[in-house]
Order: sequence, then structure tokens, then C-alpha cells
Amino acid sequence: MKEINKSKNNFFFQIIPTIRNHMRWNKKYDYPKSSRATEDGIRRYVLGEAKLPSVTSILDATKSEEDKAALANWRERTGHKEAEAITKAASSRGSQMHSYLESFLLGRENLSFFEDNEQYKKMAKEIIDKGLTNRLEEIYGVEATMHYPNRYAGTADCVGVYEGKETIIDFKQSNKPKKAEYIDSWFLQTAAYSLAHNIVYNSNINACVILVCTVDNLFQEFKIQGPELITYQNLFLGRLKKFNEMNN
Repeated sequence: MKEINKSKNNFFFQIIPTIRNHMRWNKKYDYPKSSRATEDGIRRYVLGEAKLPSVTSILDATKSEEDKAALANWRERTGHKEAEAITKAASSRGSQMHSYLESFLLGRENLSFFEDNEQYKKMAKEIIDKGLTNRLEEIYGVEATMHYPNRYAGTADCVGVYEGKETIIDFKQSNKPKKAEYIDSWFLQTAAYSLAHNIVYNSNINACVILVCTVDNLFQEFKIQGPELITYQNLFLGRLKKFNEMNN
């Protein structure tokens, strides 16, 4: 039995580098190091002397009344205790999934990914198999700090060449399948990162891809590019203006 397991392990050792051979690292851009601090309930990125509000804090603070009401209604229907438990479980699962995907892209994954039956690993594998393999060609950075000087900052899950285009790539988990019309906040988030990247590095990122896996292991891909991406960049700047007005 031990010999069989050893052979199985050797097989996986061989297959992992093969998967990653389609993705090569290219440290084309020098992404800054940052730390995070929370002030007055707003998460901020500390870059040198600057403390910039995070993209997610900006989006949370400027939600429409309709979105706020929808969230409140869901909590009421579900029950506040149950809603809190669902939210915490989703957050934990998402963090673990992100952590594994980061490790995979950095070449630090281990065999327990294939052997364990943990949900977040199965979800990460769906994203690797269906969203990254043979599609992500170059990796510029993972968990890379994006910042628009004196305005905002955030962390992009991955930046690189995706299907031939310089792209911001975001990983998401979900309890149920998503429709494009219900994930505006995700589009705005990645659009903000692409705008910051282009401003700081004079790059030409004109596509953002969001790779999603549900708890039932359903993979989904959403993409914004070209004129649609520019529209979302401008919409985010509108939200940023509103955020600044609220906090001045």
C-alpha cells in the first residue's frame, strides 16, 4: 500500500509543474509594500507617509440605499444570528481559498491540496483547472498592492497576461451562482485596481477578469474590458468623490 501511495504522490509531483509551466513569472512592475490600519471604521493602506482608503471601504461606504435595504432585508429574513454565521463562514472560506491560490501561483502548494476533502481546496482547484490553466500566461504579481497616489489603494489577487492581454484577475467564492447584473461591486473593485495600475505604471491594462467558484463547485467567469472597463473606472471615481464628500 505504501508503494501505491508513493507512486500516486510522484504522479502529482509531476503534474503540478506541468500545470504551472503554462504560467511564467515576469516581474515587469515593482509593486510597493504596504501595511493596513483601521481609522474611524475605514480600512486604510499605509504607504510611506500616505494613508489611503481601501477600495472596498470606499465601495462599502457609498452603497446605494437600495443595496443597503436588500442586505437588511436578507438579514431580517434569515435571522441576524444565522446571517452572521453565514457571513463569517463565507469570509473564512474565501480567505482560505485565496491563500491556497496565492500559494499555488507562488509555487508553494503541497500535496494535501489533492488529498484533503476541504471545501476551499476543491473550490481553488476548480479555479485553477478552469480559469487559470492554459489561460494565465504571465504573472506580474500576486496579492499586489495597487494605489492611485493620494486617492486610494487596494490589493489585486493577481496581475498578469491573461489570454494575451494585461489583466487584473480577481478570485471570488460564492454561496450560489452569480449574474453579471448583481456583481457591480466586483466590477468596480477590479476597475479601480486597473485604473491605479495604469496611472502609476503607465501600463495598458484594459481587461479585468473575475473567476468565481460556488460552494457546489460551479465555476463562473466574468470579464469587463475596453469601453465597458472605462465606464466602470469612471463609475468608481464617482463613488470615490462621494466617499470624500462624506468624510470631509
